[in-house]
Amino acid sequence: MSDLGYVVPLMAICLLATLALESLYALLWGVRREDFRTVLLANALTNPAVVLLTQLACDPHDSAAIWILLGLELAAVAVEALLYARRTRIRLPWAFSLCANALSFIAGLFLTI
Repeated sequence: MSDLGYVVPLMAICLLATLALESLYALLWGVRREDFRTVLLANALTNPAVVLLTQLACDPHDSAAIWILLGLELAAVAVEALLYARRTRIRLPWAFSLCANALSFIAGLFLTI
């Protein structure tokens, strides 16, 4: 079993970066002030789970890792979109969730290159 001592700091860094990027994106999307808290909470729920599960389930040298990561990211998109659809007035909550998560995902790829 490998040392996973880096996972908690990684989760914190990923969450902070995601909150920064997706908050900015929410402002550009025109998310209302009263809905902003739900965006933050949805990301605080899904991002650490995706990072943790990715670290536990994926071997970076395994070609299946990208498919596991994609599945986890799509699950996060769905959870967030459902929260936005039920608890906010965000226009097109599924599109917002997909685009915001795609932005975070692509930024994460660039940061790890």
